[in-house]
Parts: sequence; structure tokens; C-alpha cells
Amino acid sequence: MVSVTAQAQTICSNSTGNQGGYFWTFFRDSGSGCMTLGANGNFSVNWQLGSSGNLVVGKGWATGSTSRVINYNAGVFNPGNNGYLTLYGWTTNPLVEYYVVDNWGNYTPPGAQSMGTVTSDGGTYNIYRTQRVNAPSIIGTATFYQYWSVRTQKRPIGQNHRITFQNHVNAWRSRGWNLGQMNYQVMAAEGFGSNGSANLTVW
Repeated sequence: MVSVTAQAQTICSNSTGNQGGYFWTFFRDSGSGCMTLGANGNFSVNWQLGSSGNLVVGKGWATGSTSRVINYNAGVFNPGNNGYLTLYGWTTNPLVEYYVVDNWGNYTPPGAQSMGTVTSDGGTYNIYRTQRVNAPSIIGTATFYQYWSVRTQKRPIGQNHRITFQNHVNAWRSRGWNLGQMNYQVMAAEGFGSNGSANLTVW
């Protein structure tokens, strides 16, 4: 990805940058969609991805932390058939893509068998581990695990919410699913094969 420093602007191509004291990331493999950077931790996004396009955009921190408590408000989240409202990030050594999913569309991710639960921030999350083979990653095409915590009941839109990330890290670690060196960590909207929109603020 190309890294740019942005003031308030609209992003429509794969890139990362910093704005308003926050890191942001934009990824889309096909279809159309753009992200508008708002003040501080705010952003909005619209996407039209056809039957198979994937888009992930978010705002947060260039370097994640297992002990970070993330606060956010989703003023708008219209995921279409398949979209997620999620804390999202990566680690290296090992290469891991992780999700803490608080809301979603008609499809409940990740479509696998739950391997346990964790209670955090007033709700229960199912935990999962899935694997991607020869898939896009922050280091290029690679094979890697995905760790998931997916809330059993969707969180309401338009309210302030908190994610205590350490609780999820502990639940994953209890299964032997270890994170590596933290890369970026963002509150994200993801769409796959859907049309949707979101407006999120993270702090």
C-alpha cells in the first residue's frame, strides 16, 4: 500500500496514512467504494462491491496494543448482506489477522464452528480460528490464521461502546492462539459482496 499523510479528504484507492492524530487504512480489491476522513477519530465510507468484492477501512492506531481499551460510536452502519463492524488488526511473527466483531449484516462471520466463548463489556462473544491460504496480507500474499471474537447479540447503532481488547487476547491465548508483534489496530467497517455504508468515530 502507498502511505500518505492526509487532511480531511476522500480516499478511494488502497493506502494508509495519518490524520487528526489517528492512523487510517483503506483496502478494496474490486467493486467501488470511498472513505471520507472526518475530524479526529471519525470517518465515513460507502461501498458497492458486486458479488465478490472486499473492502476494509478503518481508523485507529498505527501500532496496536493488547491492553488498549477502544471506545467507539457507530452513528451509521448499514452493512448490506455481508458486512462487519469490528475492531480489526494484524500482527507479525506470527502473521495473524484478528477481529472483534460487534455488528454485522445478514451473514454472521466467520461461518465456522465456535471454539469457546468470552464475556466482555456486557456481552458474550463466540471465538473462532480460521485460516486463509495464499491470501492478501500486510506482507503480501501469504497463508495465515485469523482469530475472531463475534458478539452473540449485535450492539446497538448510535451509542457509545467499549471493547476491552485484553479480554479477547486472553481468550485466544487460552486456546494456544498467540498474537505476534503488533501492527496497526483500527475500528473498521468491512464489506464483502455487498452494498453498504458506515460512519464511525473511535477514541
